[in-house]
Amino acid sequence: MQDTILIIDFGSQYTQLIARRVRELYVYSEVYPWDKCPQNLKNYKGVILSGSSFLLADEKAPTRNVLGMVKDLPLLGIGYGASLLLSLSGGKVIPAGKRDYKKDIIEKIDQQNPLFKNVSKNTRAWMSLGEKIKQLPASFETIAESQDDNIVGFCNKEKDIYGILFHPEVFHTEKGKTIIQNFVTGISGCKQNWSPKVFVNSTIQELKNQLGDDRVILGLSGGVDSSVAAVLLNKAIGSNLHCIFVNHGLLRKNEYESVLESYKGMGLNVKGVDASERFLNELTGITDPEKKRKIIGKVFVDVFDDESKLVENAKWLGQGTIYPDIIESVGIDGTSNKPIKSHHNVGGLPDYMKLKVVEPLKLLFKDEVRKVGEELGIDSNIVGRHPFPGPGLGIRILGEVTKERVKILQEADALFVNTLLDNNLYDKIWQAGAILLPVNTVGVSGGERTYENAVALRAVTSIDGMTADWYPIPYELLKEVSNKIIKHVDGVNRVTFDISSKPPATIEWE
Repeated sequence: MQDTILIIDFGSQYTQLIARRVRELYVYSEVYPWDKCPQNLKNYKGVILSGSSFLLADEKAPTRNVLGMVKDLPLLGIGYGASLLLSLSGGKVIPAGKRDYKKDIIEKIDQQNPLFKNVSKNTRAWMSLGEKIKQLPASFETIAESQDDNIVGFCNKEKDIYGILFHPEVFHTEKGKTIIQNFVTGISGCKQNWSPKVFVNSTIQELKNQLGDDRVILGLSGGVDSSVAAVLLNKAIGSNLHCIFVNHGLLRKNEYESVLESYKGMGLNVKGVDASERFLNELTGITDPEKKRKIIGKVFVDVFDDESKLVENAKWLGQGTIYPDIIESVGIDGTSNKPIKSHHNVGGLPDYMKLKVVEPLKLLFKDEVRKVGEELGIDSNIVGRHPFPGPGLGIRILGEVTKERVKILQEADALFVNTLLDNNLYDKIWQAGAILLPVNTVGVSGGERTYENAVALRAVTSIDGMTADWYPIPYELLKEVSNKIIKHVDGVNRVTFDISSKPPATIEWE
């Protein structure tokens, strides 16, 4: 068993960053919503409580008696999580007035406290000051104060309870990783033995135990997630894995043919299924992004149901679901009530489909999937490919999806991506693609007025897709791409560039 840190999510936009920072220390972590925590905590070494968009005083603030639930495990509360720990322990927290997100100085630090080992005074930190500590419980002590004398760190060393009113998980907090490591490896005593090699070996053995001689059908998408999942399953069950690569008509230009050949070259038992007409027919007249996602997901399931009947005694459906898919489908308030977006491979299968689901990557972030792919020896052209959404161009075509609009976007996207490759920028960018907008704009061509489509270009840098910054493509290169698209793609007369980061935007437009 891996030493594991439990992260309880109260609805913070930074919860996934906490999990990532813990895993960067080679310690395994798991995220659960505050209202759906595991009952048995014997496999955990410590617990971190996230922040929240709520304040304790809010009527709908998420509350749970974590002290009674966690009992003897070390606890670290961040932001709202810290306020909740104080309140449950008999302390008093009051609203700070207007909520303030800012960089601030932690002026006073108890450097003898194990949480702040190797953290100097006057450290800069990212504060989210919605509440102030008015009174600590008698058994608690102050271990950090801001430059305006607010308590921003406290502890009860006897009970291993710690709280901080700043965010060590974000990049802008100096020594944030050190603080997290102090809690994870020092206070909680976790061993740093979580690695791609350990994951590969343990997962293959688990798959062998889980699947036995059963046959598995796996849907390949051409992306790194499904490819790594396929290789893991192939190593576990060999010829009992039946891969299906579906052309839903929403892939990039020439992708279906080229990717199918690369899969066969990897020794996978793969069958290509061209279901593009079936998908496009179901999407006729649909413009709502969530409806499009759900339709694409449903048709995928229907296609696999049809194909599973052709594989005798197939009992499992393999999927390349990864951890951000599950987290984003849970909710932005730490519950399942307000998901950021639905994912077509999250949520199980309909009753009529008599297959069980196996998801070997469901607890990995995207960068961890790539490292596992490297450990498995998968070709770098696949491991290094930009992420591509399961619904494909269906969620990069804003508005109705038609065969004509798909062709326009495929051409524009190919010109954009190929330009990045030609200029050695592709590997510096985490994800790039073109988006077809649901508007026509006025232009001029050959001295005549045009009224045609507008395209947006998107390029971001990221580690795991949970947060992202737009990539500053040089102006001259943007000019080159714009001219290529407008000149060579019929039906486009305007190109724009998306300079939004995540959050508040998402990487995909739908």
